[in-house]
Amino acid sequence: MLRCGRQRRKWRDGVPRGSWWLMEHPGFFDRAAPVRLGALAQKVGARLASGADPAVLIHDVKTLADAGTGNVTFIDNRKYLAQLATTRASACLVAPAFAERVPEGVAALVMGQPYRGFALALQHLYPDAMAPKAAMTEVGEPAIHPTARIEEGVKIEPGAVIGREAQIGRGTTIAAGALIGFRVTIGRGGYVGPGASVTHALIGDRVILHAGVKIGQDGFGFAMGPGGHLKVPQVGRVVIQDDVEIGANSCVDRGALKDTVIGEGTKIDNLVQIGHNVVIGRHCVIAGHVGIAGSSELEDFVVMGGQSGMVGHIKIGRGAQIGGASHPKEDVAPGARMGGTPALPLTEWARQLALLKRLTQREGRSGGD
Repeated sequence: MLRCGRQRRKWRDGVPRGSWWLMEHPGFFDRAAPVRLGALAQKVGARLASGADPAVLIHDVKTLADAGTGNVTFIDNRKYLAQLATTRASACLVAPAFAERVPEGVAALVMGQPYRGFALALQHLYPDAMAPKAAMTEVGEPAIHPTARIEEGVKIEPGAVIGREAQIGRGTTIAAGALIGFRVTIGRGGYVGPGASVTHALIGDRVILHAGVKIGQDGFGFAMGPGGHLKVPQVGRVVIQDDVEIGANSCVDRGALKDTVIGEGTKIDNLVQIGHNVVIGRHCVIAGHVGIAGSSELEDFVVMGGQSGMVGHIKIGRGAQIGGASHPKEDVAPGARMGGTPALPLTEWARQLALLKRLTQREGRSGGD
């Protein structure tokens, strides 16, 4: 059976290397037939820039960094202009302000809201991703689907549901009322607690998911606009390496295009929210009520205190510590200790608190309001 854990050599610092699971796992979503670039431009409401070939076939939607021939990508954030310059995509959805930055050989699809165009392109190429999936079973089929591959020694308690084509390794316990979704893979010696649900996920060995954990649901992605908020299909997955433990009622959203990744040995407390495309390194410790916004990254051995959180698209360096109820809004250097909102180096934050205390005490002695 397919297992994440035995492929450890394919990982570095909690981040997947290569594409071994793409070869071994059939995926969770079906892609529609390729579409001509000109037709795609019409569907998303974009204008083809001069020189673009409308007959080019578009097979898939990818990020700037991952896109290649036959892929369309997008940019709506100046932060990624360097990636735009090196993308190998066949086409790129781009705002007029960045249209001249699109490199030679990449067709520009120019529109005022490229993120909205990205959402529409995904909806067209992945129509089945618009409807949530769970066990993918039919009415009347048994709770443990006959296509599921379950090794000897797996314990499945009453009320658990094992979906179509799921795989579970020996020594794993699936507790009462848990759901293992369509094509989910769980390694050996693990535990999925009561009421937990696992969909769109590849999970390694000795992973513990406590009661009520939710893995693999849609990431929070919407192209917002004055006419309403357009849903962005989430076609990525969740990949959890060996020896991870996730506390009760925590949630891990699947990725939009790339995977949400939790590295080997990481420990996560109760009531933690991990957004789509987040990459968490090895042996991190994340306390209760933490919120990690989408597309952010924690390197190895990061510690986040209770009720802390971080904005999206930033990186917390290896071994850094984020104090309880603290919230970094920019990248954090390796080994740094941060506190406050917005988070500052711990010594600077302590000085500010001390100064504020002295000022308020002085104001009190002077009789001010």
